[in-house]
Amino acid sequence: MAFDFKGKVFVVSGAGSGMGLATAKLLYECGANISIVDNRREAIVAALPDITGGKVSPPSETKDAVHEDDRIIALEVDVSSSAQVNAWTEATVKKFGRLDGAANLAGITSGKKKVVDITDEDWDRMMRVNLTGTFYATRAQVKAMESLKMEAASIVNTSSIYGISGKETSSDYSAAKHGVIGMSSSCAKEVGENGIRVNCIAPGIIDTRMVRSLPPHFLESHARTLQYGQALHRMAEAKEVANLIGFLLSDLSSFITGATYTIDGGQIC
Repeated sequence: MAFDFKGKVFVVSGAGSGMGLATAKLLYECGANISIVDNRREAIVAALPDITGGKVSPPSETKDAVHEDDRIIALEVDVSSSAQVNAWTEATVKKFGRLDGAANLAGITSGKKKVVDITDEDWDRMMRVNLTGTFYATRAQVKAMESLKMEAASIVNTSSIYGISGKETSSDYSAAKHGVIGMSSSCAKEVGENGIRVNCIAPGIIDTRMVRSLPPHFLESHARTLQYGQALHRMAEAKEVANLIGFLLSDLSSFITGATYTIDGGQIC
């Protein structure tokens, strides 16, 4: 899908694979300048040729960045660290002088445990990455957008269909993703008067590295869901999610904020 993002600046977390990589690739192809991060340095390095259509290979490493050129800055960032998120945002504004939008896609999957088996450490890690990390990013991005006095800006946060409904053996994951929707819709009410929109996506089963790494019995469960509990009977491709994110970052969605868009092939319809 083609959008006109020439001259605009977007940040993308989780850009080393899956939905984040597909989103970064779409934004770059549509003319945007991008600031991309992942907590795995090797993943960012491997993703750069794909994102840029082979224009970046190997990366041009600097003292502070995995790669930096006229249109891209790529950093290794752990979104559960507010200091790292703030530094990423500051580096983006320093380089490009503006921030038009953000796609906050970094996240982890559930350990697939019943609620009685989830440890304090399991719970804390899930909240720290999937909810607190999204909050840290949103907070830093809103501060930057307001400071820059952007006339229009858009933030897209990642929830899940399990942020709308529950999921057995995923209480920690579902709770974090419910929290993302609550935080995002509340933020949307605060920042709308400043021209900033905040929306969520709620993906179903997406063909990503994270999904493919699940234990076999969970992959079998997903296969049964696709066969019997979903209208389109297939996983989404990451680029299909990227197309939705591109729409929400674009002016085509200029009157949409505080919303949550499911992209699940009709799983919870």
